[in-house]
Amino acid sequence: MIKDYKKKFDLQNKLAFVAGGLGYIGKEIVKALISMDCKVVVLDNFSKKNNKNENIYHEYMDLSKTSKLKKSFYKIIKKYGTADIFINASYPKTKDWKKNSFKEISLKSFETNVKIHLNSYIWCSKIIAEHMLKDKINGSIINLSSIYGLVGQDLSIYKDTNMRENITYSIIKGGVINYTRQMASYYGPKNIRVNCLCPGGVLDKINVKNKNFIKNYKKKVPLGRLAKSREIAACCLFLSSEASTYVTGTTMVVDGGWTSI
Repeated sequence: MIKDYKKKFDLQNKLAFVAGGLGYIGKEIVKALISMDCKVVVLDNFSKKNNKNENIYHEYMDLSKTSKLKKSFYKIIKKYGTADIFINASYPKTKDWKKNSFKEISLKSFETNVKIHLNSYIWCSKIIAEHMLKDKINGSIINLSSIYGLVGQDLSIYKDTNMRENITYSIIKGGVINYTRQMASYYGPKNIRVNCLCPGGVLDKINVKNKNFIKNYKKKVPLGRLAKSREIAACCLFLSSEASTYVTGTTMVVDGGWTSI
């Protein structure tokens, strides 16, 4: 019986595509999948060569080019086959992303960011789902959203920092959550599971330098700290594996209790 449970997490002979797989969270997701003997194709807008692990492959893909996504995925699927698992951890954004606050945002920036982020998440997952359906794969699709797709941004954590609220971010992440539910409803009868992962604050190289932000954040979260990227990756493993075969349309919150209070 114990061995049966271990097999549920075994991803040997499975193929995963990880969009944004060179990002801070994306890299940990790739590590987690590889640890379970999964073959992984990393999709990112800058390539990486000389792989040390024979199960990791890198392919250039600019997800902000939404009109080219169908053609790009066709080439990759022709080369590697259709993925059993698709995880979107990408974060496409414009150069003026930090100015998407109520005071500084422009209509052009707002519209562009929705197009390259929300629209790319929607179109990528739809393209992959259709290929899974065509090749009769009981696949798993995981979209990364955020707690700020569920609740408004708590402005108190930006006190004494140079950080600001972001209108576009919450709209995009809220859209990703509800689209995931819509996908699950449609593709569930076709044996394709679609779930959404909503992390809280994750400790990374950028925010670790902002001591006031860290201090403010810790006060607001029941577990008293930010998440580690590997804690997000572990949840992706669950949703990728056969341990979650009866889980679809869910919004898995990984936030240390932030949204519970």
